[in-house]
Amino acid sequence: MLQQIIDRRLAGKNKSIGNRERFLRRHHNQVRDAVRRAVDGRGIRDMERGEDIHIPKRDINEPVFGHGQGGTREMVHPGNQEYVTGDQIERPKGGGGKGGGKGDPSDSGEGDDDFVFHLSKEEFMQIFFDDLALPRLTQTQLAETPEWKSHRAGFVSDGTPSNLSVVRSMRGAIGRRLAIGAGSRGELRALEDELELVLAQPVTAMREARREDLEERISVLKNRLSRIPYLDPIDLRFRSRVKVPVPTTKAVMFCLMDVSGSMDEGRKELSKRFFILLYLFLTRHYDKIDLVFIRHHTQAQEVDEENFFHARETGGTVVSSALVLMDEIIKARYSPSEWNIYGAQASDGDNWHHDSGRCRELLTEQLLPACRYFAYVQVADEEQNLWEEYTRLADAHPHFAMRKVTEASQIYPVFRELFKKEGAAA
Repeated sequence: MLQQIIDRRLAGKNKSIGNRERFLRRHHNQVRDAVRRAVDGRGIRDMERGEDIHIPKRDINEPVFGHGQGGTREMVHPGNQEYVTGDQIERPKGGGGKGGGKGDPSDSGEGDDDFVFHLSKEEFMQIFFDDLALPRLTQTQLAETPEWKSHRAGFVSDGTPSNLSVVRSMRGAIGRRLAIGAGSRGELRALEDELELVLAQPVTAMREARREDLEERISVLKNRLSRIPYLDPIDLRFRSRVKVPVPTTKAVMFCLMDVSGSMDEGRKELSKRFFILLYLFLTRHYDKIDLVFIRHHTQAQEVDEENFFHARETGGTVVSSALVLMDEIIKARYSPSEWNIYGAQASDGDNWHHDSGRCRELLTEQLLPACRYFAYVQVADEEQNLWEEYTRLADAHPHFAMRKVTEASQIYPVFRELFKKEGAAA
């Protein structure tokens, strides 16, 4: 049985989906490298958008056939003014000449620009997650604090005057009057037509009696129609509003990162990818998201995103300084009754040994009661005292999770495990 597959996806003007996908497959490595270069220059808030990427022309040249060395050929070169047929011309060494395409560029003439290709938001995010071994970010759901919002729910027959719908009430009144008076108006028209015929007849006693009877019946019908109320209480309609639960739309995401001397650029890059994933995940659930960046060594400091990822200040390690600062910011700016608070901490696990117990106490007594979720990611494989203290927290607090990540391909599987739905398969 012959089967046909028809691609009915809508393509924009002058665009071909088939050619576009074929280009992305053929030049996947070049596009992926361009996406990685674009990611390095982006902030977290700018991650989920498209991008104009530049691909060098040499990377997209099509293969061509050319003549190899040797062989016997006869040809006349255009522009020849020195040689005639039969002259022996020495073959250029190496198969090239003055115009062989090698050498330094000049300051004149024409050239070819790099090829510019626009990636949509979906294509950019798919390529960004490509090295995480899963095709795309799947939506998951965390427990959400409900709010109540008022929504319109049609019309009701009673309510306050401020909610009265004049248009809907008048529409109902007109319909009621038409329905109630339909029979009387039909009978009235018939009697008036009959009265015209009677008046056209010669005057006789029978004609006058018939005229008086018709006029009396017409008068009764007109009085009946005039007594139909223009607006009745049953016509009134009021706008109805009901309260429905909706997810809380405000969230704040705390990004805590260790910048001590043991955190090299590779570990910081792993941390950045995890923070990006968490931010993109939260944008699926909340309309407004605040980002708070806290970097720490022996002292913690709230910084902007640029300094968070690229500042070179370093030192020892006292993790509790970041947790203390996070607690102070929550009390000052983000009330748990109004904000959904999420925490993401990235560290290599190295900490001053007397400080790890303090970190566990701060999380237990101050931060975890205020947070919707707190995730700790260790970007090193060694289990040090901080990991041991946090392990004790994970057993007692279901909204605290911890995992290890040592390479980029592990980030997405770990993230999916941290935020999977309850009861879903890992």
